[in-house]
Amino acid sequence: MAATAVSPPAILSQTRRMMSTSTSPRSSTSSSASPRTATTFSFSVGYADHGSPSSPSSEGVVPKVEELDDDDDLMETKTESLPEGSIKAASTGSLDQSSGPVARRPRGRPRKHPKTSPMSNQKQPKGRSKTGCITCRRRKKKCDETRPACLHCQKNNVHCEGYPPKDYWQGRTMSIDRPRELPLLIEGIETETDWFFFDHFNMHLSRVLSLFTDRQNPFKEILLPMATTHQGLMHSVLCLSGAHLVAKKPNERFAQRQYYHFHRAVNNLRTDLCVKETAEGDDPAVIDDPTVAQVLVLCLKSICAGETNGEYRPHLDAAKTLIRDQPSRNPEFRSFLLEFFVYHDVSNSITSMDRPSMLMSEDFQLPEFIQPEAGIFLGVTDGIFLALSRARQLRDKVRARRNVDMKPIVDYQILTAAAQIDHTLRTWVCQQPTDTPRYAAAFLYRQCAWVYLQRTIMPSHPNPRLQEAVDEGLVYLRELPEDSSTLSVLLMPLFILGVSAFVPEQRPHIQKAFADLQAYSNLGNIKYAKMTVEKVWELMDAGDEKSWDWEAVMENMGWDFLVT
Repeated sequence: MAATAVSPPAILSQTRRMMSTSTSPRSSTSSSASPRTATTFSFSVGYADHGSPSSPSSEGVVPKVEELDDDDDLMETKTESLPEGSIKAASTGSLDQSSGPVARRPRGRPRKHPKTSPMSNQKQPKGRSKTGCITCRRRKKKCDETRPACLHCQKNNVHCEGYPPKDYWQGRTMSIDRPRELPLLIEGIETETDWFFFDHFNMHLSRVLSLFTDRQNPFKEILLPMATTHQGLMHSVLCLSGAHLVAKKPNERFAQRQYYHFHRAVNNLRTDLCVKETAEGDDPAVIDDPTVAQVLVLCLKSICAGETNGEYRPHLDAAKTLIRDQPSRNPEFRSFLLEFFVYHDVSNSITSMDRPSMLMSEDFQLPEFIQPEAGIFLGVTDGIFLALSRARQLRDKVRARRNVDMKPIVDYQILTAAAQIDHTLRTWVCQQPTDTPRYAAAFLYRQCAWVYLQRTIMPSHPNPRLQEAVDEGLVYLRELPEDSSTLSVLLMPLFILGVSAFVPEQRPHIQKAFADLQAYSNLGNIKYAKMTVEKVWELMDAGDEKSWDWEAVMENMGWDFLVT
């Protein structure tokens, strides 16, 4: 085959003749012409688009040529890029290897959108969306994800079933380092030690704080239900229980935990009181019952811990203010609060010179709703503590006259007032059930009230009437069982008997009573009461008139505590 250059019009004319021949029924061509015809056909179309003059052949039927769409420009570009010497080679289906590689178009209909280069910046196709509405996902349609109903469903008049709830775990990895802690069952009880404190208060301590052990015990029936719904009161109860355990047997772990609960209780109490004081409105702030109960429990904590620096004072003073200005609307709690306060207030007046009893206030009277037989303490509702408070008033007058060496120290007015108190005690009627420990304990209270009165108006010397009264008190004391609940209220009368025991034979019985009381209740203030009594005995044996003023003896020793 000659390598003669052929002009483009000649190629086009030759191609058309070959096509006419191949489509004519009368023509017979070799099988080797077919590839050339296909190849020549592609290039002939390219040149026809360049405007070469050509007319339909009259020798045969011209085959239908499908439109190449946008690939025409591509074919034109490929043809123009060929060297001139390669045109003939392209018409015969061969290509000179020296002219470089040329991409050959595969058979079939040309692509309308040709493939792009792998280096193209075209974005990768996204996967199937999983956030479409339920209807579109079931119908396998694209959803525009318009809420609450997609526009695609509205356009096709299809009810949109909305969107499935989000599954936050789907597609996420586990990021939890450890399981989350469960909340506290009871606010304030945080550790196993706290549960031990709670059990100790319920099973042991509540029994030694009241005349009632289980049934009608206000510490169980009133305070504990409040504490389970009030964090500050629960911290106060646990602090009280921990202080009692530490006083019974020193334990560093218990001491630290008790200290923790004490600070939490005080912080809660301060917060509650501040919130109430800053409440809006002109009316005075209302202090709820659990907050008031905290005051009582923290006062008891001072007793159990054996604190001697007057730590009980702010709590007892707060209770006094609340009783006067804001009585509780709960009759059971109001009765408990009032009886608790009066018992500790009168007992405090027996050992402190600067704290007279509230019962001597002209604007205060005991309410009638407190029943003596149902009282949790003795002497409050049956008149004994009223006699003790009046004797304390006389004691203040006698002390004032002693300090200035006024003669006589006990004048006629003091003696007349003392006779009235004596008459009250002689006509007193016990309202406790007979043949019970409470009956004997009530008479012990009356006996000690008379001893306190006699000790107030008489010189600090032994005398037969005082000795007889102390002996009778010891008889009542021995009548009480060692495991009786009345032991919980015997420290104050025992203290009065102790500071009045001039006869040495009486003192071993008093010391034994202190030991029995310590073994029963394990309250921290018992040992300090006993030490004060023993100091008074030293002054008695020395014939010192200062044995009359045991309040000053305690003050000189640097002690300020409750004998309750």
